[in-house]
Amino acid sequence: MDPIKIKDVVDSVYGVAKHVTCKEIKDVVIDNRCVTDGCAFVAIKGDRFDGHDFIQSAIDKGASVVITEKEQLLVPQIIVEDTQRALLDLACLNRSRFSGMLVGITGSVGKTTTKEMVAKVLSSKINVLKTIGNLNNKIGLSKTLFGLDSSHEVAVIEMGMSNAGEISALSQTSKPTVGIITNIGISHIENFESRDGILKAKLEILDGMPNGSTLIVSGDNDKLKDLILPDHTIVRCGIENKNCDYFADNIKTDGLKTEFDVKYKGNIVHVMIPTVGSHNVLNALYGFAVGIIANIEPDEIAKALGEYQAVGMRQKIFNIDGVTVMGDCYNASPESMKAAMTALMTIPCKGRRIAVLGDMLELGDISLKSHQDVGSTAASFGIDEVYCCGKNAKHIYEGAINYCNSKNEDCSSQVKYFEDREDLVKELKKEIKRGDAVLFKASRMMKFEDIMDSVFNGIE
Repeated sequence: MDPIKIKDVVDSVYGVAKHVTCKEIKDVVIDNRCVTDGCAFVAIKGDRFDGHDFIQSAIDKGASVVITEKEQLLVPQIIVEDTQRALLDLACLNRSRFSGMLVGITGSVGKTTTKEMVAKVLSSKINVLKTIGNLNNKIGLSKTLFGLDSSHEVAVIEMGMSNAGEISALSQTSKPTVGIITNIGISHIENFESRDGILKAKLEILDGMPNGSTLIVSGDNDKLKDLILPDHTIVRCGIENKNCDYFADNIKTDGLKTEFDVKYKGNIVHVMIPTVGSHNVLNALYGFAVGIIANIEPDEIAKALGEYQAVGMRQKIFNIDGVTVMGDCYNASPESMKAAMTALMTIPCKGRRIAVLGDMLELGDISLKSHQDVGSTAASFGIDEVYCCGKNAKHIYEGAINYCNSKNEDCSSQVKYFEDREDLVKELKKEIKRGDAVLFKASRMMKFEDIMDSVFNGIE
């Protein structure tokens, strides 16, 4: 970030300054290991640490001032009521000095992939700041906004939530000029009464958006397709609803890439993305729509989308000793499970299609049924072998078996449940052959990437 006058810092956090002699700060940090000369150190209280314990260390390492809830002895400080609130206020202050486009992205699934595709499109012509990884909570968003400086022309910010009110705080801090809601599913539904509650929470993104700004949504999603917002422009993207403003037609999967035509405003542009799955086509449409809003030429947008690369543990596809491996181990919900299995079925392979599925978390009272539904979906798709591992994954197994029984079919040899991960690894090592395509999918806390590594003796 560009330097900020200390008076503006004090005013923005409604603080009381004591022993402060610096005229400006050059950065804002919350980790004393990241302190740089001239920065402000914000003492955040966490579940397992208290930043106030590291104030002297931060000063010794070069911090010009600390922001604290407790008065410190002879330390340059700004005393505030709540340091977490102060962090957001500082981030908002730095955001207020930025006059470019800011794209805010939320949704039940697909946020990070959409963020990467949007950033890829925009960075083809514009200097972009984007959320790193999935740092999409209050602290992560603040860190991203502190990275904004005069060299940036646009920012792409991801916003996550677990409870009502969180998106509102993130939006009022980052003040998006363009918003995206990827979909309304059931992620974190244990904290809400219904999907309508999730919709209401996701629409909090509007709280920081100016009247007349654009909100991009899925025109295929039942909770979004008929959305009416008198004070905002709604742009719909879809692969099913032909009435969308941006519609993907003629979708074809060839190997590990997907091609389609984007139809919009009477135009048709051919696009190729180096990944599979209809959900990724929808994510690409969001990127295309933002590119048009940013006045990037359609052919340039298509070229940028063709250079997209998956990040982290989200649907990365490897070829290991003749086996196609789809690692999708970052998160899991009923929607993303179905999307991943749909993508698995589109991957060309000479052998079998195998799904290794684990627990989906934070589903509350609907957990049992949701896991059973995933199992019945796997069976109905005709996936050759389904391996289930995890406490809740037993219900995936049950759902698959029950589906087969309802069709008077016996799939007991194709669907297996393992309580022990080591037993699962041994079985997979024995069963997976050259030519097979294998999906690994579970919530992050299940650490299915470790199972992948064990099965294939390490994946780079």
